[in-house]
Amino acid sequence: MEEKSETGGVKTPLLGSGGRSRRLSRRNSYNSLRNDFISRLPDKVRAGIDPESPDDIDFSRTSALNRGEKEYYEAQFATLKSFEEVDFAVAADCVDEDDLQEQAQHERAMKISNYANIILLGLKIYATVKSGSIAIAASTLDSLLDLMAGGILWFTHLSMKNINIYKYPIGKLRVQPVGIIIFAAIMATLGFQVLIQALEQLITGDATEKMTSDQLVWLYAIMIFATMVKLALWLYCRTSGNKIVRAYAKDHYFDVVTNVVGLVAAVLADKFMWWIDPTGAIILAIYTITNWSGTVLENAVSLVGQSAPPEFLQKLTYITIMHPQVKRIDTVRAYTFGVLYFVEVDIELPEELPLKEAHAIGETLQIKLEKLPDVERAFVHLDFECDHKPEHSVLVKLPNTQP
Repeated sequence: MEEKSETGGVKTPLLGSGGRSRRLSRRNSYNSLRNDFISRLPDKVRAGIDPESPDDIDFSRTSALNRGEKEYYEAQFATLKSFEEVDFAVAADCVDEDDLQEQAQHERAMKISNYANIILLGLKIYATVKSGSIAIAASTLDSLLDLMAGGILWFTHLSMKNINIYKYPIGKLRVQPVGIIIFAAIMATLGFQVLIQALEQLITGDATEKMTSDQLVWLYAIMIFATMVKLALWLYCRTSGNKIVRAYAKDHYFDVVTNVVGLVAAVLADKFMWWIDPTGAIILAIYTITNWSGTVLENAVSLVGQSAPPEFLQKLTYITIMHPQVKRIDTVRAYTFGVLYFVEVDIELPEELPLKEAHAIGETLQIKLEKLPDVERAFVHLDFECDHKPEHSVLVKLPNTQP
């Protein structure tokens, strides 16, 4: 359908136009769609398109467009570009060697992080014994849990690679968010421990002894070294596309913060007022609880079947509507089932189509959908009409299994 804009122009929808009066060529889906879309743009919008680069629009060359219209057409051109990316992904027929190299880099980042955690834990234990600071102790306890949580993430990674298809017929990708939830829960527990210990010290007024100059030198050396190592590891891991490696990166960043705050609190408490040390520990504890509780919620949501965003559903619709012999689309649905999406597509095919051809159409569409990097599994349902009730009902309670 076409929608009138506030200035009397016509907003052009990207997919479909009242029954698809202009049939798009499926031989070159993206170019056909782009040319069809551009041909129906109002003149005031088409003036901003560079003929040599029709995928982009320069709004400085357009006139009489209000803010809402500019946002609308920006979104339309962004969607158009995403369809081109989809075509490239669907056309890929082999395993990319870059993916194998990237996987090796992910494993190397995890190993380096685990080895660094072992070394830094030993150094921080020494710094805690020398200084007696509760803020440094909080940072040391954090390193201990880093080592434990790193072991959990590494076990999670190995568990995902080793699959018994008879025991886990669709793989074990859901182990990743579960592992991250356990990791984040341990870190949040650390925050509660430090918070209680720091509050007890404030209430009892138990001040730590002053450090000697020799102790201060060791404290500075160890904590600054630990901070620099964690900063380097954060820079190395933060650009990874692997969620487990990004969990390591988040932990490294958190360690940089705890090391700096812990060192500053310990030194200021030694030089000025003793209560600065437990106060710094309380700040770290609150930061820990808030930060990692958010991580728990984020990964928990991925396990409960949250719907994919509209932009992703548009990509699925584009692939489906451009597939051969598809008359209409009944349903396009995608939802989280762990890290990636499960996709359900219901399509209408010609009623007289032989079963052999219908099966081939459905299977090739399934293969196309599963080539998208965010899709774990796709299910294609074939039908001869789209006027029936939904095939599945949504359960609102668990079945009663009691005898």
